[in-house]
Amino acid sequence: MLLTAIIIYLGLTVAVGAWSSRLVKNSSDFVLAGRSLPLFLSASALFATWFGSETIFGASSVYLEEGLIGVIEDPFGGALCLVLFGMFYLRPMYRMNVLTIGDVFSKIFGKRIEFFASVFMIPAYFGYVAAQLVALSLVLGAVTDLTLTQGIIISAGIVVFYTFLGGMWAISITDFIQTTMIVIGLIWVSVMVAQEAGGVGEIFSQAPPESFQFFPENSLNAWISYFGAWAILGLGSIPSQDIYQRVMSAKSEKVAIRSTYLAGGFYLSFGLLPLFIALGAKVLYPELYLENKQMLLPSMVLRHGGLAVQVVFFGALISAIMSTTSSGLLAPSAIISENIIRPYFGEKLQDKHLLWILRINIISVALISTLMATWESNIYELVAGASILMLVSLFVPLTAGLYWKKASPMGALLAMVIGMLTYLIAENFEWTENNHLLGLIASILAMVFGSYSFPDKKKLSYELS
Repeated sequence: MLLTAIIIYLGLTVAVGAWSSRLVKNSSDFVLAGRSLPLFLSASALFATWFGSETIFGASSVYLEEGLIGVIEDPFGGALCLVLFGMFYLRPMYRMNVLTIGDVFSKIFGKRIEFFASVFMIPAYFGYVAAQLVALSLVLGAVTDLTLTQGIIISAGIVVFYTFLGGMWAISITDFIQTTMIVIGLIWVSVMVAQEAGGVGEIFSQAPPESFQFFPENSLNAWISYFGAWAILGLGSIPSQDIYQRVMSAKSEKVAIRSTYLAGGFYLSFGLLPLFIALGAKVLYPELYLENKQMLLPSMVLRHGGLAVQVVFFGALISAIMSTTSSGLLAPSAIISENIIRPYFGEKLQDKHLLWILRINIISVALISTLMATWESNIYELVAGASILMLVSLFVPLTAGLYWKKASPMGALLAMVIGMLTYLIAENFEWTENNHLLGLIASILAMVFGSYSFPDKKKLSYELS
């Protein structure tokens, strides 16, 4: 019966995606839903972007081992990113009225930096999508006899189908449905766990003291690691196309700003529920915790929840993962199409051709991500790795380009290259536990050095005149 309910739900999602294709008339409709989303669709789309496998599977398992201090990156860093984006980045970028964040780099620094920013951004999404495919496969495997690889392939096929047809319109409409499922499912299971355990207070009383430690111990290394955890998602995901396309799909700047704050608040609130459920599950069923930490929540619901709870909870799980996967597929596809392929053809490329290129790229991204998913199955590490790549290469150039008048194209290029190289070298030789911070610092220094050593001639001529 549970499997039947899941199949029906997946079928309805695909049907909504197919229906949404009617709303797609051009590439702007496909990537940004024609910039016409009302607040409830815009906020739910942003919330659903973040609320995926790493929140339910990854963060909950890390929390049980390390407490709150171990999950600063997500959900706390994720919520911070949405708020910072709304406060400091949204207004200037929304007014540019462009299709991708690669276009933003083009507006600020020119075509050459647009190309390099796009090249640095694209690889981050392969690991991000791979993490969601692994998670969706784990969910399907929990209720069927599918192997991990079989589940990954089926999951990719489902999400690719409705994203291919409806683009951002399909994502936004299905996200609203999926957000509703997430909220109902998590609240329902939280209440069930609390009742089974004898109340919220009973769960908290049996939890280890470190479960509620929010700040690090009083040492320099601990505080550096603490800041590093905040920075991975909090700063690293700011220059990402998936957030950009969802924010820029809002029908007005005011709606866009409100949606980031609402989504940030919702994400932090409901992002804590999987942690509470996992804590309660560990108290109630320690044997499940020892079996597989990442599968603790679905295993608990399968063995100890009634059919209604199972249907709602697995519906919520699938909803959370599919919404994140779809945005992860569309984001790099848009960057490849708009910022790498389109400039090569120039005005010869008609919009209808660009629309088909977008759809073909969705399939291409899915194929690469599927391969990655079969190589690495640690969800939390896959997602963290994706955000780190953007933190060490793109965060500094974007921020400097928007707020520092002396920021130059050469400074931006050096910041990308040196920041990334520093991180990769440090990671290879395992210099520190926070190699991404070394990459971030190197990116800042390279930005300053490059901008002063190779100033933007256009800006200089304008200032002299």
